[in-house]
Amino acid sequence: MDYTSVMNALFIIAVTFTGYIVAYNTYGKWVARKVFKINPNRETPAVTKNDGHDYVPTDKQVVFGHHFTSIAGTGPIVGPAIGVIWGWLPAVLWVFIGAIFMGAVHDLGALIISLRHQGKSIADITAKIINKRVRRIFFLIIFLALLIVIAIFGLVIAIIFSMFPESVLPVWAEIPIAMALGWAVYKRGASLKTATALAVFAMYVTVAIGHYLPITLDLSAFTSHSHIVQTTSVPPAASVIPNLIGDPFRSLLSFIANIPATGLWTIILLVYAFFASTMPVTTLLQPRDYINAWQLYIALGVLMAGVLVSGFTGQLTVAAPMLNAHPAGAPPMWPFLFITISCGAVSGFHSLVCSGTTAKQLSNEAHARFVGYGAMLIESALAVIVIVAVTAGIAIAYETSAGTILTGASAWQAHYGSWAASAGLGSKISAVVVGTANMMASVGIPKSLGIVIMGVFIASFAGTTLDTSTRIQRYIITELFDGTVFRAYINRWSATAIAVCTAAALAFSSGADGKGALTLWPMFGAVNQLLGALALLVATIYLRRRTAGLKYLVTGLPFLFMIVMTLWAAIANQLQFIAAGQTVLVMINGAIVLLALLMILESSRLFGHR
Repeated sequence: MDYTSVMNALFIIAVTFTGYIVAYNTYGKWVARKVFKINPNRETPAVTKNDGHDYVPTDKQVVFGHHFTSIAGTGPIVGPAIGVIWGWLPAVLWVFIGAIFMGAVHDLGALIISLRHQGKSIADITAKIINKRVRRIFFLIIFLALLIVIAIFGLVIAIIFSMFPESVLPVWAEIPIAMALGWAVYKRGASLKTATALAVFAMYVTVAIGHYLPITLDLSAFTSHSHIVQTTSVPPAASVIPNLIGDPFRSLLSFIANIPATGLWTIILLVYAFFASTMPVTTLLQPRDYINAWQLYIALGVLMAGVLVSGFTGQLTVAAPMLNAHPAGAPPMWPFLFITISCGAVSGFHSLVCSGTTAKQLSNEAHARFVGYGAMLIESALAVIVIVAVTAGIAIAYETSAGTILTGASAWQAHYGSWAASAGLGSKISAVVVGTANMMASVGIPKSLGIVIMGVFIASFAGTTLDTSTRIQRYIITELFDGTVFRAYINRWSATAIAVCTAAALAFSSGADGKGALTLWPMFGAVNQLLGALALLVATIYLRRRTAGLKYLVTGLPFLFMIVMTLWAAIANQLQFIAAGQTVLVMINGAIVLLALLMILESSRLFGHR
């Protein structure tokens, strides 16, 4: 049944944002102090193992920026943008309640446990908390999850570049800007506030330039000498290059030009990820993520201003149904809502960031609540903004493919009339971009510029996730081979090469378009949430052995909920894969479900022992 409602989106924002502030200062504080017993006098791995490369004690604001942009990516944008098809109320409730009582606790727990185990990954730590067999199982699940993430995010950014060519220049310009920021702060001792202001200003200058200078990846003009001679629009220099270098160069260009743009961008991005993940964190990873976080703060400020203006004027009214339990062609809301919306509520990927890069940079354990619990709530707030954008912002004005401008419920229905209509990355992103651009327009920002700002915003966040995921996969590979005969051969270069090459193999398994990871993407939602459930399981056993009473239920109850929802979804997916004859998905998804069940059985044997 379609339960329609008319509500000013400003009310949703006011209630949820107030709730986040209250939760951080009450429940979050209690969990940090009384359950995990944060100790500011306990030295962190960043201090005890400071190597200037991966382990670096860092200002908590910088760590927060890195951590937030790494866990966010496109998750809190894409997930809510499709999850609202079941109605705005289920989406808001899951994002709000899930983040406070599950996601933020999950992130804080993974971070604290890693801080107390030399900054190791949650998978490696399971050997001490549970046993070595579970460690191996966990590693396999994490490796596969990261393999999909790295391969798919190269494609995601490539698609965003194709949709928003105006974002290409600003996104790549962030790299030298970030490196200059890192050099100024760490090498020259510049003021962080001053350097940040200059870096953010420079970043927005490139956004303005990108608005007028879109870049597309088209090398066709270089593929043929005769074509170059006959095409007057090509710059003279371009026509000289092939003559200077000769036929082999033209042949190479011809080969490259025949690769689809998504494939070329994927190659470029994976090469970039290789070098970015081997550099010291202070060179690129930290400063880039940090200025991206400032990009978010500014965008959120502008969007909040848009919400206030359009909300008080009555423009920002929720056009989506409150509850739409059976949208056309969609899977059932239970359990699929809980794997469709992950980032913004709870996400297993976060445990990898917490116990991967973040734990190696936190200078004081007292900062764990701010970074671990707080960043999750900010991500959830971003998810709420996205929900408002695609349920109310899109209703301000929506242009159809025929050029007709729709408003209100008609606008929402045009985009979300069925599962097929709203599915696909491009559809999800376009709904968010249109909705947010409409809200920005209410405060005087031209809609065309608002679209560029959001395109850069989404692509930048996807880029930080790609960087961090590649680095984490390097850590995972190194830890996996630690203590084996291969240990001597696993340095940061070879481990990163394995991470990038396996992702490239998956990405190009379907051909030159780089879309091979789409084969495994249908199972990723369940795998990601299963990973979150297993991280909560590890945290529950950790607390069971170290705390009195029933405090372990803080992670235990979220674990039970998540494991039921994700196994339910994974089994439902398995039946669908079998019916569709998708042999590869049947084998991989079935193996992951089996591994998860084995891990749970192994862990349950130890649960009664304190």
